[in-house]
Amino acid sequence: MKILITGGAGFIGSNLVRLLVTTTEHTILNVDKLTYAGNPHSLNDLAENSRYQFSQTDICDTAAITKLFTDFQPDWVMHLAAESHVDRSIDGPSEFIQTNILGTFTLLQAARAHYESLDGIAHDQFRFLHVSTDEVYGSLGETGLFNEETPYDPHSPYSASKASSDHLARAWADTYKLPVLVTNCSNNYGPYQFPEKLIPVVILKALRGDPIPVYGKGENIRDWLYVGDHAEALHTVIANGKVGETYNIGGNNERRNIDLVRLLCTLLDDLKPREDGKPYADQITFVTDRPGHDLRYAIDATKIKRELGWEPKQDHSSGFRKTVQWYLDNQTWWQAILDGSYQLDRIGTKS
Repeated sequence: MKILITGGAGFIGSNLVRLLVTTTEHTILNVDKLTYAGNPHSLNDLAENSRYQFSQTDICDTAAITKLFTDFQPDWVMHLAAESHVDRSIDGPSEFIQTNILGTFTLLQAARAHYESLDGIAHDQFRFLHVSTDEVYGSLGETGLFNEETPYDPHSPYSASKASSDHLARAWADTYKLPVLVTNCSNNYGPYQFPEKLIPVVILKALRGDPIPVYGKGENIRDWLYVGDHAEALHTVIANGKVGETYNIGGNNERRNIDLVRLLCTLLDDLKPREDGKPYADQITFVTDRPGHDLRYAIDATKIKRELGWEPKQDHSSGFRKTVQWYLDNQTWWQAILDGSYQLDRIGTKS
């Protein structure tokens, strides 16, 4: 297949692109605007691969996107491009509305025109996979799980923008018969994650000897999904999923934030002990919680396991150890980011 992937220079996207180029015979066109979180160096190892192409393009640019569809003639579209950081959406929601809503609209329109131009096998095999988040569902109490029928209840500008894009994708399926599939995933972690999210922040703050910030009392709970498992799930859904369906993708790995931070500190104690012999957990500092911080997310991934046979490979500790080791082994990658405009400063405190 020829697959057009948006956001392929981002965290999840780069892991997906690498999986598809190295384990399949598909040809990939990576479309990425290269905002602050898009890092072409994450895919340096694929630069000479004949089945990998890159286009620096804004998904809101109608003419450019239309031309890419015309020139590349994709069989599948995997739409991951998005502004994705809740704290940034609090400080500056405009970019989230522009990219996540208007960008998705632009892409859907281009995909629709392309799809309607196809016939025969090409028409029958075309798919549009819209990749979203569990944050659209809002917040859970102490029990229960999000499933594919859970009503939407977004609480941040980020989650509201993603909920809107989900509705657009499903509307294009219902109104224009575009062969859309939707996935909603839990919190991802793993290699190549931009160091503004919790896990890389903890690792890099620890290594620098800085205070490790934990919002509130650290009691917020998330279901953690290793990015390699997520990439495999996305490939499974677009290859074998039923058109029009939604699939929730989770890691079966719920943790309180404070417990996760302590685990990461323990892994660092083992893999790279502090020179003074003290535990990294001594650096943990509790800070004022962010506005609208959802208490708990947890995914019921029964459907994708039952219907498509996918389940996560990483368990409650293996993926975290792999991730800590990756950041230890790839200092050049993240140091280049920290030497630039991003310095692990806190954002998202407006209320």
